[in-house]
Order: sequence, then structure tokens, then C-alpha cells
Amino acid sequence: MTDKVFTAALIIIGDEILSGRTQDKNTAYIAENLNKIGVRLMEVRVIPDDRQKIIDTVNEMRDTENGGHDYVFTTGGIGPTHDDITAESIAAAFGVELELRDDAYAELLAYYKDESEITESRKKMAYIPKGGELIDNPVSGAPGIKIGNVFIMAGVPRIMQSMFDAVAPTLKGGKSVISRSVTADLPESIIADGLAVVQNNYDDVSIGSYPKYQNGKFGTSLVMRGINEDSLEKAVNDVAELVKSLGEDNPIIA
Repeated sequence: MTDKVFTAALIIIGDEILSGRTQDKNTAYIAENLNKIGVRLMEVRVIPDDRQKIIDTVNEMRDTENGGHDYVFTTGGIGPTHDDITAESIAAAFGVELELRDDAYAELLAYYKDESEITESRKKMAYIPKGGELIDNPVSGAPGIKIGNVFIMAGVPRIMQSMFDAVAPTLKGGKSVISRSVTADLPESIIADGLAVVQNNYDDVSIGSYPKYQNGKFGTSLVMRGINEDSLEKAVNDVAELVKSLGEDNPIIA
């Protein structure tokens, strides 16, 4: 397993997400499953159905030489309606044309069964950026698209998940991030100074502090994440000793 850190970004495209009419249900699925193959989801952006915004954001996120990521995933905007402009916008980002692809059209035909059912609006879903590869969609026929290091997927969770599952085996990753936690019935403010000292001792472990309120008590969940098991175990022990020194008799270590 390589020690290289592979990173990814997710671009959620859709006015309906920004308006609050639709809630994003894709981020958690993508993040969890990327971590399983050793890819870290580092950024999530929600942007409108705006051509130039899509172009600029995709080009920024995919540029690995200037702070971009190994993989970029987009969700939303690849349906048949007038505001589904993701494919054409990403084609513009890559400087290529959209083309009606026989293989994409064949997938639509296999789904709809009758060519008369493929209206001009539905036919739009068979236009693919030149040079792109199809991502299988066993749920609704219209394929996703891979071009360069960008994966263009549907916004509907069930369809997105089927597309992601199709491409996941092709992704190269490093070591998976391991998470451990120490939970104490102490407020964050008491732990903060000591926790900063522990964090400074571990460059390869990230430590997050998350307040909680349960059974009438304030407490804190301290989450440590990293790929080096030895460093992670030492950090967990140090955090556990810290909260004990501050009066926590029985920290919960998980």
C-alpha cells in the first residue's frame, strides 16, 4: 500500500440545494466510501447551475499542480431539463465539444425500450464531452461521465450511489484513515489548552474536539484521525491521560 495521500473534492451542483428545497444526501456516502479505499475527501462545494461557475470551480479543483485534487466528483445537473448544464459546462472546462455518443444513446434505448420514448430532451443525456468515458447507470439508464480526473454523476442519491459504486474499483488510493475517540464528561474549555499541546506533538494525527450534551451534562468527544496506527495509539493514550488529569475518572475510549 502506497504512503501517498490521495485527495478528492466534491462539487454539488444545483440551485435546488442552495435554495434549501433539496437536501444533500450524497456527501456522507462519497466521503465514507472514498475513505475505505484510502482517498480523503478534502473539499465540498455547493454551487449554482451557472455555466461559468461550474467551469471555474471544476478547473480549480482538478488542477493537481496548483492545489487541486487527484479526483473531482460532481453531482447534479445531468438530467434532461433546460437547467441541466453540467455536462456542457464541464466540456467547456476541458475545452472540448459535446458529441452525441452511440454507446450513450444505446444505454438510453436499452432503458426506455422504444426509440419513440427518447424525446429530444432525453436525447440530451446521450451527449458526452469528447474524450469522456461512460459511467454505468443500472438504475435509470442515462450514464455518468468520466473525463480526465473528473467524475460527473447524478444528483439523485440512489442513482449517484450506483454510479459511484461503478467507478470506485478503478480508483487508486493510499492507506485508509483510521478514527479513534476519547469521550469525557468535561467541557471543551477545560480541555482546550492541554489538547493543543497534545496536537503539537503529532504532525500525522488530526485531533478534533466536539462538544456534546447528554443526560443533563456537558461533555466533549475528542476524535483522532490518521493513517499511522502507532502514532494514533499514542495520541489516544495521551488524550486519555489528559482528561484523567483534569478530573475525568472513566473516559470512554473507542
